[in-house]
Amino acid sequence: MSVTTVRLQAEIERQLESIATRLNRSKGWVINQALTEYIDKQQLEQERWQQTLDAMESVTQGKVVDASEVHRWLNSWGTENEQDAPRSGK
Repeated sequence: MSVTTVRLQAEIERQLESIATRLNRSKGWVINQALTEYIDKQQLEQERWQQTLDAMESVTQGKVVDASEVHRWLNSWGTENEQDAPRSGK
């Protein structure tokens, strides 16, 4: 495990100390937990952004499904004539 020095604002330091005390954990543990959650969130946001870019590229290439086909498919769910998901024509 490596050591990193961080300058904290006084109020953040007080809050950090309070949380660590309440959880009966070290400040380092609390910081690691917080950073892990932040990094996970950033990675998820990056993945969602890439999915958005990929979806926009698919639309540009005409890889789309008509909304009426999607509605027909959704309305068939749970019926005897449940349909397969519609696919783009391209």
